[in-house]
Amino acid sequence: MSAVTLEEVDRQIRNGFRLLRFEPAIESLFLRDYAVNRVRLALVWAIVGTLIYDMVYFGDRTMMADVFPQLVIVRFGIFTPFALFSVVALRRWPSALNYDLLAVGVAVLGVLLPMSVAMRSGSPYLFVYQNGNVAAFLFFVIALRPRFVTILIGLALMCAVQFTTTKLSGAFDDVVYTGIVTFYVTLAIFLTISAYISEHKDRLNFLNQLRGSLLHSQLEQKSERDELTGLFNRHSLERVRSSVWRADGGIPCVAIVMLDIDRFKLFNDVHGHMDGDGCIRAVCHCISQEIGASGTAFRFGGEEILVLLPNVDCEAAFAIAERTRIAIEALGIRHRGLDDGQVITASLGIACGETSRQSLGDLLKTADATLYEAKRHGRNTVFPPRVPPQ
Repeated sequence: MSAVTLEEVDRQIRNGFRLLRFEPAIESLFLRDYAVNRVRLALVWAIVGTLIYDMVYFGDRTMMADVFPQLVIVRFGIFTPFALFSVVALRRWPSALNYDLLAVGVAVLGVLLPMSVAMRSGSPYLFVYQNGNVAAFLFFVIALRPRFVTILIGLALMCAVQFTTTKLSGAFDDVVYTGIVTFYVTLAIFLTISAYISEHKDRLNFLNQLRGSLLHSQLEQKSERDELTGLFNRHSLERVRSSVWRADGGIPCVAIVMLDIDRFKLFNDVHGHMDGDGCIRAVCHCISQEIGASGTAFRFGGEEILVLLPNVDCEAAFAIAERTRIAIEALGIRHRGLDDGQVITASLGIACGETSRQSLGDLLKTADATLYEAKRHGRNTVFPPRVPPQ
């Protein structure tokens, strides 16, 4: 999912986020999720918001008749195209920052355009008309819901526009003007508190969802991985089998290498189980390094390791197995149950076949038989031996 760990999320939940900011890695994920969710709804809010905004056309015609033509221009000629441009821009450049900038732009223009025209009107309905901007404030905070800092900036700008245009209109005495200022300041304060609580809740929900996803991934990984070695376990073999033995025949051939650590029971008896676990971990790490992206390694049982190599023929499989055998011996893990100087080694059996003709079960039986032959031929060997090309 991400580079974020469950421990980091738990620590963030414990420490809290009063400033509405996470640790950088978690914040990055939150902003990505925020942008996706907001951009997804941008078209809906653009249509709904613009429709409501433009329907004030009827109020313009009845209350602001003397400046009605100018109001038609700013509503339909400036604001509506800007709202549509905002949606297109977000689709083209989706990001949290772009969404917040465009949200502020829509909100401020929504107040500025009609008020810049209405303040030149001599209409007696200007007091009622300017109250309509309450809808713009509510739409910005509740519907568009940008981030809290953006809301602070947006509300400050909207209030500044509202107070400046009503003052410049000269239509209100000091008492009425003070009432207008008090009303919008109070509205802005309540909306600010609401915005903080809303974003805090959104962020907490995001953390809980992220934690749930990480827990699910962790449980899923544990169900498929061997706890000691980190290799896939036997239960996950069925899932991998389905991806190799596909109905479309996309993977024509496959090789299997069955590996067993030589005289491991004796190693465990002499060295103890703690050293035995360390030995298995070291060998499995070595196997993973040697096979790389060529295949998938499974802890098949005890000290037996299975390597599945899709699209690998017998010649290449032998080369991988032999390289792995050499690398395990080169680890130099001393085996005190054997003669002095002897180290841990492994025996490997190979089975190859076409997916259209042989099942996984068939290849496992063959690999198990060849592993037995490798043991019978003196251990620390790969069987069957490579046949030189004719």
